[in-house]
This record gives sequence, C-alpha cells and structure tokens, in this order.
Amino acid sequence: MGDEAIIEGALTGAGRLDKALADSTGLSRERIKGLLAEGRVAVEGKPVSQPSVKVAAGAAFRIHVPEAAPADARPQDIPLVIAYEDDHLVVVDKPAGLVVHPAAGNPDGTLVNALLHHCAGQLSGIGGVARPGIVHRIDKDTSGLLVVAKSDAAHEGLAKQFADHSIERVYLAVVNGHPAPPAGTVRARIGRSDTNRKKMAVLPDASSRGKHAVTHYRTLELLDNCALVECRLETGRTHQVRVHLASIGHALLGDPVYGRANSRLRPVLQRLGFSRQALHAAVLGFLHPVTGDRLRLTSDLPPDMRELIDETGH
Repeated sequence: MGDEAIIEGALTGAGRLDKALADSTGLSRERIKGLLAEGRVAVEGKPVSQPSVKVAAGAAFRIHVPEAAPADARPQDIPLVIAYEDDHLVVVDKPAGLVVHPAAGNPDGTLVNALLHHCAGQLSGIGGVARPGIVHRIDKDTSGLLVVAKSDAAHEGLAKQFADHSIERVYLAVVNGHPAPPAGTVRARIGRSDTNRKKMAVLPDASSRGKHAVTHYRTLELLDNCALVECRLETGRTHQVRVHLASIGHALLGDPVYGRANSRLRPVLQRLGFSRQALHAAVLGFLHPVTGDRLRLTSDLPPDMRELIDETGH
C-alpha cells in the first residue's frame, strides 16, 4: 500500500472497535474510522470496516497506517491576531477578507497558509492529511473568532462539541430595519437554493433536504433604518445568520448575496466603502478538549463595523 507504518498488537479493552483501537494505539477515533473505511484494519486476521463492531479484549489487530499526504497549501508569513494558544489549539481573531481554506480562486494567502507558518508543523493531521485542523469555518467577509486544532486529540474533542452543539457562538450583526419582535428565535431548515446553487436558502420543514438550523436573536441597539443585533447559534450551518435574518426581512447590511440595503442606507455604505456583510463572530466558548477547562474568548467589533454603527446611530 505504498509508504506506510504497520501497527499491530492486542486490544487492551473490549467494546466498540474504534474506541478499543484508539485506546490501544494512541490514534484518534476519527483517524481510526478513516482507516477502517479505507480497509486498512484487520482483527484476528480478518478485515473489518465498521467502527461500531464489538470486540473482545486481547483480540489481535493489525493496522496499515499510510504516510500523511502532504498539505497542498504552503506556509506564508501572514500576520495573525491570536486570541488564545496552547500546545493543543489556537483561537484566531480573523479579519474580514481573509479566506479560511485554499480553493479555486484563492490558492494561497489564506488562514491555512498563515497557520502553517505560525505553527511550523504543529497542527492536526487528522484524516491522514498533514494540514491544519480546521474544525469549523467562518465566511471570508465575516470577521471574528475561529478555533483551530493543533493536535488530533483537540481536533476530535472540538469536532464532538460542534456536532452536539455545545459550543457557545455569539455573532454581532447590523441588519436592515428594526426587528419586530425585537428578540426571538428563527427555526428553519437551511440547504442549497433551488434557483442558485451558490446560495443557501430556507427550506420547508417537511423537506428531506438541508439541515435543521436554529438562531436566537435579540436587538441590542436601534439605529437609523437599521439595528445592531446579537445572534446566538444553536446550530452552525453554512451562512446560517445571513440566511435566517434575511428570511425574516432583516438582511445584513452590506451582504452582496442575501439582501440589499434600504435605499436610505445605500449612500452611507458607499461613503464608508462598506462592501461586506456586517457580521462579526464576537464570542467563542467551549470546553478545552484536553484539559477540560472552560474557555470563553471575546472579540471587539472591528473598526469598519464600529464606524458603520456610529454613522447610523441616532
């Protein structure tokens, strides 16, 4: 199977195969699941692929572990604002305009390129790829806090918290109009738009497509034809805040995809040169996946959003 390492031995415990192998080898459960899916694991001489299969302590196992594929991205010395960092994870305060991951049209100059330089190889290789452990993303033109795993243990622990929606995520947004009621909850499925595959859209509750999504919002400050709104995410879907607020008639100011500004606000946006969605990831709270400590990071509004609020204040 090419360049690889072979790990073999006897299981130290019984129960689910993925957990027993993780406990016996030091590999993360996510990494084990990937190796199982690739047919690289045998127990008592027989190939196994199901992570949930039950196994007995002492069973002989053999795992073919391929060499981690090199990252496509290259390290680049791009300045980063670090809100928190230790041996296991780093929380970045991302500026608007910085893409998280290299992709077509953005092959470099991304957060991943910056992290590869900043962390100098000390990043999660989960999934068998030598690259940063990006556990979640925020849009290019959204500013604010983003956590990245530096170890497989951190990656797995953070991924679990995102999956069970226990991460605290608070966004600040400047929206068109004054929400009525001033506080509430939007519960609406989000999936690809039928008319534009590049956009997300609210889907009918009965739809088999899309994903359940919940956003709690409250108005913090009434401005001239707009408002500063706090959004707490119960789920974390692509473009969730932007789609949910647009669906109740209060699209984010500056959002080029999901809404246009009130005609009275367009001159203000043009004068300020404000051309991104007015959205900032202000709070990120979670249990440290290795130490168990509670972390809660905050980020002040960036100057462009602060200026927008000042210009539209009463």
